[in-house]
Amino acid sequence: MTPLLRHAAPLLAGIALSSPLLADPLTYEGTAGPGKGKKVVLIASDHEYKSEEALPQLGRILAKHHGFKCTVLFGLDPATGDIKPGSSNIPGTEALKDADLMVIFTRFQNLPAEQMQPILDYLSRGGPVIGLRTATHGFKIPKDSPFAKYDFSYQGADYKGGFGRQILGETWVGHYGPNHKSSTRLDIVPEKAGHPILSGVKSMWAEIGGYNAYPIEGSEVLAMAQPLTGMNPDSPNDSTKKPMAGAWTRTYTGTSGKAGRVFTSTYGASGDVANDGFRRMLVNACFWAVGLEKDIKPDANISLVGPFRPTWLGTLKRADHVKPLDLAGYESPIWPESDAKK
Repeated sequence: MTPLLRHAAPLLAGIALSSPLLADPLTYEGTAGPGKGKKVVLIASDHEYKSEEALPQLGRILAKHHGFKCTVLFGLDPATGDIKPGSSNIPGTEALKDADLMVIFTRFQNLPAEQMQPILDYLSRGGPVIGLRTATHGFKIPKDSPFAKYDFSYQGADYKGGFGRQILGETWVGHYGPNHKSSTRLDIVPEKAGHPILSGVKSMWAEIGGYNAYPIEGSEVLAMAQPLTGMNPDSPNDSTKKPMAGAWTRTYTGTSGKAGRVFTSTYGASGDVANDGFRRMLVNACFWAVGLEKDIKPDANISLVGPFRPTWLGTLKRADHVKPLDLAGYESPIWPESDAKK
């Protein structure tokens, strides 16, 4: 995007920005639909699975098709304001103060106190949470930090397994299928087929490899993940690997005493969002998490919004220097293509 277009981005349809600062959050402003009046904050900063592509697309779908106000926060390079996947610098978390839902897709974050505290305040009030893929190990925090118990490997009995285990239902356990060699089919647990999150969901497939996951007691597993021997939806099952929990729900209780709904999937890379079945489950989960399960329709619009070119497979070359405003509006590409030719 040229400098002229970047400065004009706040005027684009569907986008609202609080100030011209490059570090300001990207917000897709929904206008009509069952989500009108509901605010979703999506936090993207992982090192591998392109959360910075997946979450803006999810935010656009929720805003344009269903009326939610969706603010997307990214890990940023503090020197340039560029989106820097995995950076432990995520400005704008204060947006959670009045949020109705937090969608988190982070990995090994050690945020400064002013960015971490709004997340903890949100959890204290029992706000609904959706966690994707590496969010199970979303925080890696030194033992001498006041936030140490949120670390993915925390062993204290008061919060064992940290944020991942205690909020999402699982922490990092390990890979259950090699990336780029094995993809994953997600199959609905038959007795859970009537759950609102699974309404209209079929043919779920994730292009990323499997994770081990043994959700905490009280979790309700909705879909099992079957590793495949190839990188296509019709690749054969890996006969050496039995199905593993791939998506589940649970509740946690904040210090306020309020219970918050949680949906977790160990999948959700940007290419997974391109799959209709997985994307529908994810959109349904957002409705369910905020208490709008009666508004879930099996044929609700979950179509992709704007040019979407997920790059996790590495077959598409993407721009290196992208700022949040470069993803403004509903027609900017996710992800902008590199000017360099292969």
